[in-house]
Amino acid sequence: MNYELMNNNVATVCGVVTEEPRFSHQMYGEGFYESALTVPRLSDQVDVIPFTVSERLLADGISVGETVTLSGQLRSYNKLTDGKSKLLLTLFVREIPEYDPARNPNTIDIVGYICKEPVYRMTPFKREICDLLLAVNRAYNKSDYLPCIAWGRNARFIKEAPVGSKVCVNGRIQSRNYQKTLEDGTVETRVAYEVSINRIELYKEDAE
Repeated sequence: MNYELMNNNVATVCGVVTEEPRFSHQMYGEGFYESALTVPRLSDQVDVIPFTVSERLLADGISVGETVTLSGQLRSYNKLTDGKSKLLLTLFVREIPEYDPARNPNTIDIVGYICKEPVYRMTPFKREICDLLLAVNRAYNKSDYLPCIAWGRNARFIKEAPVGSKVCVNGRIQSRNYQKTLEDGTVETRVAYEVSINRIELYKEDAE
């Protein structure tokens, strides 16, 4: 096992299970299930984070309404919807630690490469934002593509970083509703998932 790749992407969330786990797929004879976790923010809002978990970790059961801690990696995959490929994110659970109310309920640390030119903009309320897409390597020559959003001084710091820059990010996983106008003119509410950045640094080798 490549522990460096394991440490490229480490996430832990604590919250309430909102859906009964449902079968997703099977791999090498092992079944995997999907559900979602409602995770509180410091404000009155919450993030609803999808997760994927092995039947082996479900042996003791996870029930709707239960408060749990889940640790693993934020993964991306492409799903074909209406003939178009859509990037979806899920927390791939590797461990279900004992719940600790003193733990930060939503943390993620990733090391990845900027794979699209950063998009810097200003909100109507004059808040600086920079959108990033990071490629995070994992085992078996695969990568996860994780949308990230930086604010304020972090946005200014990273806005001119060239594609290919290696960065270290600490933040939280967030869900966000947005409006999508369809071809027939109707408006549909959808959910986007991304990493909200608390701290971002150029990888030491790139910073020299």
